Amino acid sequence: MSGVRSFTFPPPHACFRRLATGAAFAFSLVLACAGLVPASAAAGAAIRPGDRIAILGNTFADQLRVHGYFETLLLQLPLEPRVSVRNLGWAGDMLSARDRPTNFPAEEAALVAHQTDVIIACFGMGESFAGPDGLPAFRTALETFAASHRGRKYNGKSEVRLILVSPIACEDLGPLTPDRERRNRELADYTAAMEQVATRQELGFVNLFAPTLQLMADSTAPKLTTNGIHLNAYGYWAVSRLLADEVTRSPRSWALRIDARTGEASGEGLAIAHVEPAAGGVRFAVKEKRPPTPAPPIKGRIHPTLQRQRDILAVSNLAPGEYHLTIDGEPVITAGHERWAEGIAIDASPQHRNAEALRQAVNDKNQQWVYGWKALNQVHIVGERKASPSGRALPAEIIEFKRLADQRDQALRPGLSPLTHEWRLTPSSGPNSRP
Repeated sequence: MSGVRSFTFPPPHACFRRLATGAAFAFSLVLACAGLVPASAAAGAAIRPGDRIAILGNTFADQLRVHGYFETLLLQLPLEPRVSVRNLGWAGDMLSARDRPTNFPAEEAALVAHQTDVIIACFGMGESFAGPDGLPAFRTALETFAASHRGRKYNGKSEVRLILVSPIACEDLGPLTPDRERRNRELADYTAAMEQVATRQELGFVNLFAPTLQLMADSTAPKLTTNGIHLNAYGYWAVSRLLADEVTRSPRSWALRIDARTGEASGEGLAIAHVEPAAGGVRFAVKEKRPPTPAPPIKGRIHPTLQRQRDILAVSNLAPGEYHLTIDGEPVITAGHERWAEGIAIDASPQHRNAEALRQAVNDKNQQWVYGWKALNQVHIVGERKASPSGRALPAEIIEFKRLADQRDQALRPGLSPLTHEWRLTPSSGPNSRP
């Protein structure tokens, strides 16, 4: 598996010690762990144009499929041709305990059928419950897992590239997580073990423990999990962004800055043109260079570090008052001039709705894929209903579901087309204000 980048991060156990010793060290944790820039970033990203990606692993991996944010972010990359993803995650999977129903196809068959270039493997959470005594067996299982894929050419031409992904941290949910500090010490150790194996074997590695520990330290922000270790919808939105950033090294967010007085403008991810006064406000044309950032699935405050990664419009030197933002005549958001000067997250533009539609299309494709890969009722396969009409129809149905998944996968390939829109900021009390 030569050529796969080995990502290096601050030691996770060191990051945990900084947090566990008291709130006064939270800022040092941010400095040590924020960004998590791999030493190999300058040499290139782990995901390449046209890669066919397979995701393996535990509940975290399985739920990446259910929520769809990670795959949507990959499809929004400025890569041609687009990537293609198949998620083989299975809730409860561990490296040495990956039980499957009777007569279930071998994993290799799915990897070959997908012509897999890259495997993203998410393990370590279930194994960490064995505590310090389980670390030697975990390292051995990781090495065995890596060896089982080393040199394999599932795409028929080049060796598969393997990326290991660590577990997330354990969140403080009060009485629901009484052993949080011990669990995080254990998770830090298992993350460190994964990094050591990845370094020795020159594999890709993504540390999700350190950045999620940092996010969880903010007690005023929304919770990321339902029980300390299983992410909620907001958690998958946030962590999918962390994971996508690490494996792609690609900029994402939009940043628009307008001076309403001088007409000076700059944009990241977009080109701004034709800035001019309009009805007491300002209007301008925006041409997209890259797709928008998916909106968080919650309203209100989110983590400050994640807030800075949203699509932001800042307009300075507006006269005092409230202003409406419309895009192609559609209302988006209203705020006072001071907030516009600071910068406001824009999540409800026409293209943001298109991005959400893309995520829903990803989820639909994945649903068809699961129906064709993971039959939901074993009684029709090896049980008493095998000879029933529904049992006899199952093989043809599975083939059809796989065809539908492939069809939907192809439909996803164009991604979101860059468009040009007219953005207009007008006073609430002006002639162009909303009724």
